[in-house]
Amino acid sequence: MEHSAVDEAVGAAPAQRWCALSLLHSTIEAHIEQALQSAHDLSVREFSVISALSERPDAKMRMSELSEAVVLSQSATTRVVGRLESRGVLQRVICDTDRRGIYTAVTAAGHRLLAQARPTNDTALDEVLRTAEEDPRLAFLVDALRRQDPAA
Repeated sequence: MEHSAVDEAVGAAPAQRWCALSLLHSTIEAHIEQALQSAHDLSVREFSVISALSERPDAKMRMSELSEAVVLSQSATTRVVGRLESRGVLQRVICDTDRRGIYTAVTAAGHRLLAQARPTNDTALDEVLRTAEEDPRLAFLVDALRRQDPAA
């Protein structure tokens, strides 16, 4: 019976699997960060914020919802939104039903930037995963990710 990298990793200690996951995450994030910065002057966090907002039907969220969606503190989210707002990529919109409520929304320029940056993100992710699957410490995680992708 043939054993996969995932089968072998199951026998590893949880701390080893956690270290591998942390390494894979930081490797992916660094590679995508470099690609997005050089091609679009955009950080991974900025890309994540625009992407999360654009996935909503009305392309807007309250700041607290956005913080949860991108897994950042509210203060970090506010800083990222402020930078993107100054670039004209996002805007703050007052809630129609509650004048105290403020939403963050993607502008037309933000949708254009996301459309340009998404292929860069996807290509960089594919590149780093292909490299990571050659690393015995990370191969089982890449294998598990690919098993979750219906297109794979």
